[in-house]
Amino acid sequence: MIELKHISKWVNVGGTRVFLLKDINLTIKEGEFVSIMGPSGSGKSTLLNVIGMLDDANEGEYHFLHESVHALKEKARSALYKQYIGFVFQAYHLIDELTVYENIETPLIYKDIKSSERKALVADILDRFNIVGKKDLFPTQLSGGQQQLVGIARALIAKPKLLLADEPTGNLNSKQGEEIMELFAQLNKEGVTVIQVTHSEKNAAYGSRIVHLLDARIDESIQA
Repeated sequence: MIELKHISKWVNVGGTRVFLLKDINLTIKEGEFVSIMGPSGSGKSTLLNVIGMLDDANEGEYHFLHESVHALKEKARSALYKQYIGFVFQAYHLIDELTVYENIETPLIYKDIKSSERKALVADILDRFNIVGKKDLFPTQLSGGQQQLVGIARALIAKPKLLLADEPTGNLNSKQGEEIMELFAQLNKEGVTVIQVTHSEKNAAYGSRIVHLLDARIDESIQA
């Protein structure tokens, strides 16, 4: 499903090239559940953003479902993202001007799903996440944990083939966190490919494979 070949990404700081990712080679098969771990600043979120087509690599090739992402124009990349990928962001990325209901509905509008079907899907997921009572509130009226749940609901509503999650339980209490990880495990059983970035050994263990990053590279010495 995903093949990264010699992916590097860098920023220039005072004339010096600082690598965020360096020579990353990674293959992820459809239906896998992969956990990405590593210390802060090792490149985990950058790698997730490259896989999620939110960031371009400076060098290397990225193949996704037989499409050469590195060669696509932005519009084609965006269409691919909207069709196949759900993203749970660490910082939520909810739209402040939209209600909880409207935030969750947004991916369905991008997919041209008709209004009656959108209503049914949103009602179902509001119920699933126990946030029906919050549907008319705006993100600023919610706690961090509630915003996280809305972000996860929005990522899942369009039934993505690939779910990317950056510290998905970071702002949830332990019970909510466990429920979300169980939900991800269930989705994975149903065929959704899941890639999560996590600091939590417990959450990482839900994955069928752990990829360790260190200093912008994959640390081959501790791959599990």
